[in-house]
Amino acid sequence: MPTAEHEPVLDVRDLSMHFGGLRAVDSISLDIKAGEIVALIGPNGAGKTTVFNCITGIYEPTAGDIFLSGRAKRKRLNGLKPNQVTELGMARTFQNIRLFQNMTVLENVMIGRHCRTRSSVFGAIFRPPSTKAEEIDVAERAYALLEEVGLQHLVDETANNLPYGAQRRLEIARALATEPRLLLLDEPAAGMNPMETAGLQDLIWRLREKHSLSILLIEHDMKLVMSISDRVFVLEHGTEIAQGTPAEVSRDPRVVAAYLGEEEDA
Repeated sequence: MPTAEHEPVLDVRDLSMHFGGLRAVDSISLDIKAGEIVALIGPNGAGKTTVFNCITGIYEPTAGDIFLSGRAKRKRLNGLKPNQVTELGMARTFQNIRLFQNMTVLENVMIGRHCRTRSSVFGAIFRPPSTKAEEIDVAERAYALLEEVGLQHLVDETANNLPYGAQRRLEIARALATEPRLLLLDEPAAGMNPMETAGLQDLIWRLREKHSLSILLIEHDMKLVMSISDRVFVLEHGTEIAQGTPAEVSRDPRVVAAYLGEEEDA
């Protein structure tokens, strides 16, 4: 049994998710160590986003255990709501961008700070000095994150006016505002051109170092996956078919068959 300091940040054991008679995920196990970038890949419909939804509390898994070693001690996540999971030190982005489109860039990131603020309803109504000081701190921290992702010049722009790649970066900044230890990125390079993808790769590396992050990502851009990941888990039809380093996985015949459709018909 690993000691507390060597426990993985995320430990998923025999995770299953059934929707009626459909087994979307079947006995998946994976772990993420401190500072690792791990990719979860597979063809469309392999169950990748379902795994994310189970880990982050959107779905309660049918079976299995999910443990997070976060801000305090090792915690079992099964049955917790998404906001509770976030408070423990996990944040995510979505395949379909979920920004507050009519709010400014700065406001979107400030909202991400909500789980780390202390102001009460009393403070919101009567606005004592402590509440005003906290509001200033939230705005300053949000602006600093926008500088990190290169969006500080768009601070007063509404989110719906941003180019697609900038919206992706804004969603990452909002996730970082929750002060996560583990960041889940669901297809962060979707819709990006090669130059934007290269910039995203550099950004993820920088953010990992600065914020001491562990990162789990779903991604279809195999060039990005193979260049950025420490380890890769491969799913097909809700089951794991391979795991290992990018080099190991890229040589696995089961992975080649899954992506190129070379399986023999039963």
